[in-house]
Order: sequence, then structure tokens, then C-alpha cells
Amino acid sequence: MPTKSKNVCLAVVIALATALSGSGAATAQKKPDTSGMETHAIEVRARPIQRFSRGGADKGAKLSPRLEWRGGLVLSSPSRYFGGWSGLALAGDGKSFVAVSDAGAWMTGKIAYDASGKPEDLRDTRIGALLNRKGGPLARERERDAEALALAGGTPSNGTAYIAFEQVDRIGLFKIEKGRLGKPSSYLKMPREAARMRMDGIEALTVLAGGPRKGALVAFAEHPLRGEDVHRGWIWLSDTPRGFTVAGIEGFGITDAASLPDGSVLVLERRFRWLEGLRVRLRQIDAGSIGPGSVAKGKVLLEANHASSEIDNLEALAVSTGEDGETVLTLMSDDNYNRFLQRTVLLQFTLHEEAVAEASGAAKAKGPPAAQ
Repeated sequence: MPTKSKNVCLAVVIALATALSGSGAATAQKKPDTSGMETHAIEVRARPIQRFSRGGADKGAKLSPRLEWRGGLVLSSPSRYFGGWSGLALAGDGKSFVAVSDAGAWMTGKIAYDASGKPEDLRDTRIGALLNRKGGPLARERERDAEALALAGGTPSNGTAYIAFEQVDRIGLFKIEKGRLGKPSSYLKMPREAARMRMDGIEALTVLAGGPRKGALVAFAEHPLRGEDVHRGWIWLSDTPRGFTVAGIEGFGITDAASLPDGSVLVLERRFRWLEGLRVRLRQIDAGSIGPGSVAKGKVLLEANHASSEIDNLEALAVSTGEDGETVLTLMSDDNYNRFLQRTVLLQFTLHEEAVAEASGAAKAKGPPAAQ
């Protein structure tokens, strides 16, 4: 039995290494061909995740006092088109959503919550193929690799969304009507530095929700450009992309971003190494560090690994507001269409303001009041 267990662990490591490196024909062959897919309803099954840490409430992950676990789901579907989710946007109340996959599919629907506010199920889900400017499906696999999504306006049911693609690098503006993603109306001017990006290209998009540059689009490359050791970010001002940098830490790659109401930006990061497996991290970059020529670093809010926490290949991040006005973070994973060894997980956390977190920490340190 020990030998079998070691073989399974080795298989998981090899599969993750192949998928996260983006290399190997096997990975590409697992992506479904969405060019002939018609828009249709899709069944999505949800299994609850009770704890974020597999080792108990206080083990397995480094969480800032500002982060509080809300709940999560393991998602699956009998549809061969389900999976590969790399971009996600939610309505302000956290219910309706739109997601895109790196196989060139979109999915819309609603997240249902239980009485305590934990995610419970996905409902009214539909799936369809991303389209070209003529309204037809994207024919070539290289054109279908959608990696990030951000709402430009409206809602995930009726609005507009930016979608970033890699391999054939571009960012398009797509219309959403009645829960269906239509064809792109236009494509943005790309940064000059994009020519120096590696194959993994732009991996993260967000529209600033506040601050002096509210409404501006921000994008990040997954890895440093060739010959550099810092991450590149860009902000579109008057339709022109202007660059800034983000300090790289320990070789993590950026997989998505989301803006908070104060204009600061949350950056989701991932790293895989043979001896440690998969790790993910969440950083918050100040609003003042998002601008032409700036240098940003940010504060780490979360760091977790695959062995001790309920994570997977997390590539999507969205921000919404809970029923009591709290800020809710939703993370979603790309299973690389490898259902035997990877999962699609949806995880939610509450992000508290620093003052609230500090007060809570002080109360815990002081302990309960003495009995009268």
C-alpha cells in the first residue's frame, strides 16, 4: 500500500507540473473543441468545503487577521466543456456571475447561498462559445485561450466585459445580454512590451473600483518579461496603456486581480515547485502604487499550499459585497480538464477592514470578560 500511495502522489506532482508549466501536447489535447458548441444550459454539481485548512482551523495556511473563511464548493459537471475556468466576475451582491475558460467557453449563472451566507450551489447555469468579431466561434485553438475577465460596466447578466487572451495576445470588449456573451465590439491597444511576454501573456485584468483613476482598466502579465525579474502591469489611460512594475516575490506568477472600492488591487499568485508542490498567495497593492511608472509591492493577505489547504490551481478572483455590507472575495480554480487529479473549487473569504481586524485580534488576546 505505501508503494501505491507514493505512485499516486508522484502522478499528481507530474500532472500538476505539466499543467502549470503550460507545456506538453497532452495538456492541449485535453481541452475540448468549443468551436462547434451551441449555447445551452449546463448541469453543475456542488459539494461543500467545510474548512479551508485540511489540518484544522489554525493549520495549513497563513491568513491575515483581515481574512475570514466563509465557505467553498467543489464543482463538477457531466459536460465535457466544463472546466478550465481562468476568469470570473460577480455582480455587486455576489449572486450572478460570468466566467471564461482557456478553451474559449463562457459560463453564466447564479451562486446560491444558505441561511448563514455560505455558498451552496450554482443555478441557472449556461455555457457557450466565445465569438470573433463577425459573430462566429473562434476556430483556432490558439485564439481561444481566454485567461482573464473583468466587468467594464453593468452586470454579469447585462453589461460589458473585458476579456484577455494569451497565445494570440489581445484584450477585447464583449457585450453581455440576458446572460449570453456576444461578439467583441472592439479590441484595446496592447502595450509595446507585450511583444516580450512569454507564451503565458496577460493573465490578470481588473477595472479600478475607486481611487483617482476609478474606471481604468489594469492588466498584469503572469511572469516577468524576458530578461527581467519584476512583474509588469499596465493601466489604460485615455485608451493608451501605461506601464508600472510589481515586485516579484519568491518566483510566484500572477494569475488574476480584482479591485477594492478604495482603488487598491488584490493580486492572486501561484507557484509550483517539484519539492513543495503547489502554493498560492494573495497580495493587496495600494491604490497609490497603481499608475504610470510606479513600483508596487503590496501586503500578503494569504499564503497556502496544496498539501494542507483546500486549494487547487487558482486562476480567478472576484470581489463582491455580502448582505451585511462586508467585502467578499471569491476564488476559482482551473482544473486543466484533468478531472482525475485536479478539481474546480470555488472559495470565499470575508475581507475585513484593518481597524476591525485589529479590534478583533485585541479582543481575542484579552479574552472574555470576568464573570460577575
